[in-house]
Order: sequence, then C-alpha cells, then structure tokens
Amino acid sequence: MTRIFDDPASFADDALDGFTAANRRYVARVDGGVVRSTEMAEGQVALVIGGGSGHYPAFAGLVGQGLAAGAACGNMFASPAAGQVYRVARTANNGGGVLLSYGNYAGDVLHFGQAELRLNAEGIETRTVLVTDDIASAPIDQLQNRRGIAGDLTVFKVAGAAAEAGLNLDDVELLARKANYRTRSLGVAFEGCTLPGADQPLFSVEPEHMSLGLGIHGEPGISDHPMPTASQLAELLVSKLLEDKPDDAGSRVAVIVNGLGTVKYEELFLLYGRIETLLATAGLEIVDPECGELVTSLDMAGVSLTLLWLDDELETYWAAPADTPAFRKGNVAARPHRDVRQLAADTAAPVEKPTPAAAVLGANAVVLLDAVRSVIIEHEAELGTMDAVAGDGDHGIGMRRGIEAAADAAGKAVAVSAGVDHVLTAAGEAWSEKAGGTSGALWGSGLIALAHSLGNRESYGPQDALSAASAFGTAIRNLGKAEVGDKTMVDALIPYLDAFSEHLDNGATVADALTAAADAAATAAQETAALRPRKGRARPLAEKSVGHPDPGAVSFALIAESVAHAVRDLTTEKEYAHE
Repeated sequence: MTRIFDDPASFADDALDGFTAANRRYVARVDGGVVRSTEMAEGQVALVIGGGSGHYPAFAGLVGQGLAAGAACGNMFASPAAGQVYRVARTANNGGGVLLSYGNYAGDVLHFGQAELRLNAEGIETRTVLVTDDIASAPIDQLQNRRGIAGDLTVFKVAGAAAEAGLNLDDVELLARKANYRTRSLGVAFEGCTLPGADQPLFSVEPEHMSLGLGIHGEPGISDHPMPTASQLAELLVSKLLEDKPDDAGSRVAVIVNGLGTVKYEELFLLYGRIETLLATAGLEIVDPECGELVTSLDMAGVSLTLLWLDDELETYWAAPADTPAFRKGNVAARPHRDVRQLAADTAAPVEKPTPAAAVLGANAVVLLDAVRSVIIEHEAELGTMDAVAGDGDHGIGMRRGIEAAADAAGKAVAVSAGVDHVLTAAGEAWSEKAGGTSGALWGSGLIALAHSLGNRESYGPQDALSAASAFGTAIRNLGKAEVGDKTMVDALIPYLDAFSEHLDNGATVADALTAAADAAATAAQETAALRPRKGRARPLAEKSVGHPDPGAVSFALIAESVAHAVRDLTTEKEYAHE
C-alpha cells in the first residue's frame, strides 16, 4: 500500500513536483506534465507520451534525450485532460510536429484525441500512434482493440530514437506503427495494487494463485490459475507470446521482463534466465534485453513479458542511445539546457453581459452542481468498488474530482456575474481538466454542450430544457461512440432522455418530467448488470462484469436523481416566494 502522502487527492501532482525537483537535469515542469529540459534540434519531431500516474518509470521517467520530448501525466490511473495534453505538446513542439503515443484506453483516446484536434487547428501538425500490445485484452484478429501495457516502452523507444536522429514526422510515425504491430505482451499478478489513501487493493488473488492477463490500471486478470514455479511461469508467458507473433516475425527479438511494482529484482532476474533459455531453444536471438521495473502499477505484485520482433531498421532505433531519468542506454552527448517557460494563457474572450433570465439560471446551475457534488461524495466509495469489479476502481474518485472542480468553477463564474452559458462552460472545462479519464471527457463535453444550447436568452421554457438535455446527450454519444447495450453511461442516458421528452410532451412540468426521467435512468442503470461490456476498460473482463451494474450508468442515475430533487426544491421556493 502507499504509505507516504499528505492528501490522496493531490498525490499525483505532489509526486510529479518532487520528481521534477529530483531530475531537473532532464525535465522541467509544465501545467499537465513535464517536458525535456535539454535542447532539441530545430525542427525535431516531439514525441509526447502519457497517461495516468502510478506507472513510473512510465511516463515522466521516459522524458529525455533519445526518447520522449514530453509526458502528459493524469491523476492516479486516469487519463490526463485534453488541456493538459495540449499544454505539454505545445511546449514540447520544436517545429517538427508532434507525435502523440499512449496506451489504448478509452479515456486517453478521448482526451489525447481532443488535444490532437486543437493542435492541428492551430497549425502544429500532430499525429497519434496507439500502443496495443496486450494479447490478453483482445484476439489477434482484433489488434486495434488491445490495451497498451509494457509494450509502451518499445514503441516510445523506437519513435523517440527516430525523432532524435532527425527523421521527419511521417517516418517517425511509420516506425512507431511498425514497432507497435511487432510488439506483444502478457502479464500476471499475484496481488492487486492499492490507491493512495485506500486500505484495500483494487482486486485480490486467492492464496497460492495468480491472475493472468492483468491490466496496468488495477484491472484484474482475465483468469486465475494455481501459482506456478518460475520455470512454469516462463513457459506460460513465452508460449502464449510465440503463438501470437506477427506474421512477418523474424528471428531477432527485444525482450522486456517488467516488474509491476513489488516483485523484487532478484525474482525478475531469475525469471529472465528461464525466459532466455526458452527463447534460445525456439531459435530466437535476443537483442539488448531489459529486465526491471519499466511500466508499473503502483504496488502491484506481478510481472509481464514483452517481445518486440526486430528487423534491421527497428533494431537500429531500439539499440540507439538514450538518457532519461529512468531509462539509459549507450552514451549520449550532453546537451545544454533550455529555458522552459509556461505557455502564456490564452487571452480570454470578453464575457457577454447576461440577460436577467440567464443570470438567474446561472445561479440555479450552481445550486444544481452543489447538489450533484453532495450525492457523488456520498457514493464515492461505492462507485469505486463497483468500478473495481472489471475496471481500475477510480470512477468514484474521478467523479468527485470532476464535480468538485466543476462546482467551484461555476461558483466563481456566478461571482463575476456570468450567465448560465458561461457558468456551465466553466464547469465543463473544469470537470474535464480535473477528472481526467473517460468520465472527465464525457461530462466536460456534455456540460459545455448544455451551456451552448441554453445560451444567453431573454427567457427560458420547458422546450429549452429539452433542447439542452438533447444537446448533452448528443455530445456524450458523439464523443464516446457508445450505443445502448454497450454497458456504459449511455444505457441510462437514453431512457432518461426518452422519459424526459415523453413527459414534457404530455404536459408535465419540468420538475415532474425530470423526476420521471431520473426514475427511468435508475431502472436502466440497474439493468446494465445483465449486459456484457463492449466499450471501455471493462471490455476485456466482460465475464467478471456480468452481474454488476455499470458504474458510469449508476453515477449518471444518481446525478439525475439529485438534479430532479434540486429542481423541485427550487421550484417550490419560487412558488413560495410568489405567495
């Protein structure tokens, strides 16, 4: 468990500050992560990597010469927000364009994708290469659906070395894609990891057993097995990876035996020895192996094996020198340090004076967000436990970080006389920024769409409420690409919208329609227990998820209920004031 911390909610930021202080010869802190503190060649491609915190040396520890130009670092096991990725990438950019690379997780895809769109819109050419090396998370004919685990390192190393060598963005991207295609990984866990401040691991393994096919965000494996000997474990890992090798595999491989946080180095070395023998017997030549902690999962007791099948081109960049806080290879000539300064804040657009109706609705929005904050805080632990069944257990803390930031931002907006559009826009941006992960991207985008729909009008009626709710739903579906039956928040959202529309059309008040819609969402959320997930981190653990409701759908239903109650209270107060 994590023992050294002040506030669990700020653990990731506090650790990143300390990491930067200890490694100023390599990195400089920016809002959202770190960038290289050493000079880069003019026009050099900037490789920007990232993901949730809790995986050191990934991701900040891999920033430096011959590897990444920057790393965007989210909260514990949660994607960095789009704004964080954008700020890191914009600072790291040195005129050659940006290559974003990260593990294939829903929240990362959403946030990095939004940052990529923004960077390209500003004229900074930006591409993306997802890492999809985990053979346990999808079959070989669905490589694009696989997660990224310790194979992150092979892709990052090849791309970073190619960028350092002066290759252009097209060539660096092609090499990264080739490295990803030829990389395979598989891991096992003997015990789960524990988030800072928690007193229980995210999952447990039966004594004398191991969990095969774990994720690196605290997700349990896809199946449990009796504890093997070192030789048996080596045989299992090697045989599974050789069965899954790429169709153009040669006879040379880069090997990574990776400790996930608690397994001692002597154990890793013992395992590596068994693995080397098996690979040699299979006729494979090992090139520049790595054995140690490279992509961890806090204090998880576990190991993974990664194989990168090399060709001459990939071998050149895999073996090229690198010098970072946590990964060093060969000899790198020292580079002078540069002055890395925080990007100047964008000039804020002037806030339009709100109409009286928009000002009142803005103040009401703060009341509603405060009600949502209360219900999320009340159910934070429950949502985390629910998420840990087939995910990483961070849904509760992520939702709390999001709503607390949103409610605070909304309150500040009202304090400077903003209307409902600016209040909800500020709330949405803050939610996305502080929550990270899939839920942060979805709720942030949804609130901003709600704000744009309501606008700054002279008056508001029931149809405006319906249009705003529809805009919220459209934003969620367009961004998340989920449909009913995928076992996501959408399974509660669509029944909610249908019930809201139906009751308004039948003459119900907004308060009554919201109550009926909340009831429909609550029922639908519980019914997700029967579904198998087809989206998100729970998908690889579909069987474990069956019988448990989706945490995103449940949190939406809780929020819907709290909003309905708060609207009814506001309506009652208004009626009382008119008596």
